[in-house]
Amino acid sequence: MRTLRIALAQMNPTVGAVRENADRIIALMAEAEAAGADIVAFPELALTGYPPEDLLFKRGFLAAAARELERIGAKAGECVAVVGVPERVGERLYNGAALCHRGRVADTYHKALLPNYGVFDERRYFEPGHTFPVYTLRGVQVGVNVCEDIWTGIGPTTVARAAGAEVIVNINASPYHRGKGAEREAMLAQRAQDHGVAIAYANMVGGQDELVFDGGSLVLDAAGRVTARGPQFTEALVLADVDADATGPLHLGGPDVEAQLAALGAPAHHTLSEEPAPVRTPLASALATPLDPLEEVYQALVLGTRDYVRKSGFPGALIGLSGGIDSALTAAIAADALGPGAVRTVFMPSMYTADQSATDAAALAAALGIQMDTIAIRPLYDAFMAALAPLFEGRSPDTTEENIQARIRGNLLMALSNKLGWIVLTTGNKSEMATGYATLYGDMAGGFAVIKDVPKTLVFDLCRHLNASRGREVIPEAIIVRPPTAELRPDQKDEDSLPPYPVLDAILQAYVEEDHTVDEMLAAGHPPEAVARAVRLVDRSEYKRRQAPPGVKITRRNFGRDRRLPIVNRYQPPV
Repeated sequence: MRTLRIALAQMNPTVGAVRENADRIIALMAEAEAAGADIVAFPELALTGYPPEDLLFKRGFLAAAARELERIGAKAGECVAVVGVPERVGERLYNGAALCHRGRVADTYHKALLPNYGVFDERRYFEPGHTFPVYTLRGVQVGVNVCEDIWTGIGPTTVARAAGAEVIVNINASPYHRGKGAEREAMLAQRAQDHGVAIAYANMVGGQDELVFDGGSLVLDAAGRVTARGPQFTEALVLADVDADATGPLHLGGPDVEAQLAALGAPAHHTLSEEPAPVRTPLASALATPLDPLEEVYQALVLGTRDYVRKSGFPGALIGLSGGIDSALTAAIAADALGPGAVRTVFMPSMYTADQSATDAAALAAALGIQMDTIAIRPLYDAFMAALAPLFEGRSPDTTEENIQARIRGNLLMALSNKLGWIVLTTGNKSEMATGYATLYGDMAGGFAVIKDVPKTLVFDLCRHLNASRGREVIPEAIIVRPPTAELRPDQKDEDSLPPYPVLDAILQAYVEEDHTVDEMLAAGHPPEAVARAVRLVDRSEYKRRQAPPGVKITRRNFGRDRRLPIVNRYQPPV
């Protein structure tokens, strides 16, 4: 039996840190070589980090990456390293997979299918490749491609398989959203079955701005069965032995397929090593168990927050603690991401703050082991109102007075941020961001919005899950059961201004994430008044969202990278 030992280097690079990323790649190459691997696959653009965005327009950046790739190639031994790199050929730039072997860069594959949807913008930077190499490695025929190349049913994998590939190595920077891991696994199983070929799928891990990469690298046999699975949200070197003799028939054929393959480009053959792999003790399967769906979301938020704060160079984080559920969940995530000692909270009561809020905030801080300071804002509010009184004369109180309270709190947090050098984490959820139920330069003031993409109903679910999974009240039950309130006026409740959150979140999913029309939402049974209200609020709040800090993406369509609408916009759907 011809066996190929594959290592999937599920690593967490930092965008722009090409020297440090190269050092990590070289260390993992040595680890894979010591483990007897024949090939080690790194994530897409692992050398530069993903996505490097307009850094790719900087020739100095590309030159630095090219120098580091030469250094990586010089360190390569018998184990072939497949490294994600940008490669400039003349005036053309490609998203490449460089094969490093025996002290040199032996070849580079150029990604053919460039995604330009959702969070992806690859056609802005890269040209598509048109050559599909098959490499002879240890006497086994290996096809190599990059991320999107394998998501298409008839594509580079098909060309390589038709040219004799017995194993496909696919390197990825596939960002996370809820349920993405199961989608990937189902797609790869179908691709393996259709092509009768084993697939090794290496995925990136880590946070980059709004994006989180969840790892979960996979090896599947030619029947589509998972034989190895990496852990989620953590670095790992996943090892697996692949039986190259277990290929099956290619189940795709016909004149249309031939035409599509011809349009893609031509196969090419390269020999890296003919000699078979040495006899080795077979590896035990490395099969990490997928996380519970709520734990998966929570870990995505933790990793996204940790990497944003740490990679940006902040020593800690500041949070305005209100005694409500949003700031409670944000504080819990921050404590897990950074450690309790790197999280500092400030409770800022006003004349409308209930005693229960103070009690609940203190209980939460104690449960998390984080510091909580208190600054009463009534004296500052009174000073603001006294200064504004001549200009407000003759005008009734309205949301202006409410927003002044929020902006005082934002100013206090930013003053502490300046003094301590710590980042402010905002606490608004997706339901609030969607409807504009937030104050510019107030509760929106900060550097990172941890739960910006988490609907309010999911906030409740995550808090309950956190308590259940920890076996104690991390989030005090009193916070979870209390009706949400901004406490900016007497007896205020969120539902005074918004539809009930279960109703609102269902409408927002349909309208924001799925682009349903008003008629489609009404036909689905959503309440007409709530639909009209939600649509109006969403459409008129784009200017606020554009000024909000970035936050972790955990849904299919977030505000920012996914959903991009003009701020000045006269289109209004009929409601």
